[in-house]
Amino acid sequence: MDPRTTIERFLEHLDVERNFSEQSLRAYGTDLRQFCEFLDEREISDLTRVDNLNLRGYLAGMSEANYGRRSIARKLASVRSLFRFLHRRGEIKDNPAKMLRTPKLARNLPSFLDESQVTVLLTTPDPNTWSGVRDKAILELLYATGLRVSELVKLKMNDLELTRGSLRTMGKGRKERILPLLPAAVDALQGWFGVREKPPRSRTGGIKPGTETVFINQRGTSLTDRSVRRLIDQYVKSAAINCKVTPHTLRHSFATHLLNHGADLRDVQELLGHAHLATTQVYTHVTTARMLDVYERAHPSAADKKSA
Repeated sequence: MDPRTTIERFLEHLDVERNFSEQSLRAYGTDLRQFCEFLDEREISDLTRVDNLNLRGYLAGMSEANYGRRSIARKLASVRSLFRFLHRRGEIKDNPAKMLRTPKLARNLPSFLDESQVTVLLTTPDPNTWSGVRDKAILELLYATGLRVSELVKLKMNDLELTRGSLRTMGKGRKERILPLLPAAVDALQGWFGVREKPPRSRTGGIKPGTETVFINQRGTSLTDRSVRRLIDQYVKSAAINCKVTPHTLRHSFATHLLNHGADLRDVQELLGHAHLATTQVYTHVTTARMLDVYERAHPSAADKKSA
């Protein structure tokens, strides 16, 4: 069973039958092709010959190469998925990855901004410039909806229903969800649509033909996620917010603030587009940690204990 041919078949399965996102397919492809290189070094040209000892050698090699725990865990997850796929289809008798152990990962709590910091950030773009009007709409939309930056840059004009106050997006696993829009986000988008058609650096004086994405750059072509990250860095610096802020930080802030104000966890799960409730539950740890911090600072007995 040729490794490379089998891996391509597996990736096609993830794409067609499992509806994996483009980003996930790229990650799986990269990880599994790296696994193929390991097999080449061991002169293993048939996946049916791979055993648990080989896989433990692969794990040891990554550790010796100083891969981070998270990278190792992701790469092993790709390999496990491949062999599980083959085992379920009866193409291998035993699954050599079944007993493979992955390194334990520390569960880091997501970073987020407090509400006052978000307020400052949202008011930083200059409303008198083309890019400022666009960037205001971007920031408002990220915070109002919890969109991933990949979802934001793929938004098309027909995905928005401003009169109804909603938008449609396609998330991970190509799962569609409908999100409500706050009035502030609707107002910011309407302001953006008032100037969108005349990007200042366009050679033709307008948007590049065929560009349907909501957010474009000054040349009239689609904005990239890298550009969104850069503009957020710019506004964070201007707002004198002394912490690392990414588009995902606004997503974390969106979820945390909803829970702080009494939103149901399952509703937040639906808004974020999480497949599993456990993924959303990390935000309850954030709110609990904050609650305990407030408790320790505010409770008289706690204050007395610290001063003793």
